[in-house]
Amino acid sequence: MTATAFPAAVLFDLDGTLLDSAPDFIATANGMREARGLEALPLEQLRPVVSKGSRAMLAVAFPQMADSERQALIPEFLDVYESLIGRHARLFDGVATLLDVLDKAGSRWGIVTNKPEYLAKLILPQLGWEQRCAVLIGGDSLAERKPHPLPLQVAAQRIDIAPGRCVYVGDDERDIVAARAAGMPSVAALWGYRLDDDDPLAWQAEQMCETPQQLWHPAAWPATRPASA
Repeated sequence: MTATAFPAAVLFDLDGTLLDSAPDFIATANGMREARGLEALPLEQLRPVVSKGSRAMLAVAFPQMADSERQALIPEFLDVYESLIGRHARLFDGVATLLDVLDKAGSRWGIVTNKPEYLAKLILPQLGWEQRCAVLIGGDSLAERKPHPLPLQVAAQRIDIAPGRCVYVGDDERDIVAARAAGMPSVAALWGYRLDDDDPLAWQAEQMCETPQQLWHPAAWPATRPASA
């Protein structure tokens, strides 16, 4: 079932959904490789795993290392990324207008990401989102992170809108699993980062969208529960 109006609230994943942050991450990985005398990786090699987090990106950047060695590199990876955050990243085409459309419709929107909260907070002022973003939950904000439903449940609670009246938009299976467990309709953002063997159909999101532009229209959104439900 599709909607006839925009949802009361929309919660978004960040990397791969709102923000094309892969260029920042490839700069981070290649800076670390250069410091170790290794040649640069092409963006296309790292891009598919960006939504999987720092461990997955380090596995691509340093495949010759043991897991324990890569684990030890996570603090360095995050420090390097923090030093250049936002320098190369850009909003996906159509996202800025999508957020404008939601604002004009009176829909509230926020971010639920597995990125550490302190890093996500650095991005908001770069994009002028400090006042517009109604809630921000990072991967370390709570005791659980996606695919656990707690971050989505807490985000809905903080904006005082029931989960069933919100929609979650994300580009990874964890996003859809978390939304389903939270009782929140979801949209699979097919413009994001995916491995070749990922099957978004198997995620069973209520809707799948190829581009942010599709979400400019109410009919592209899954139906949510009425306020009285």
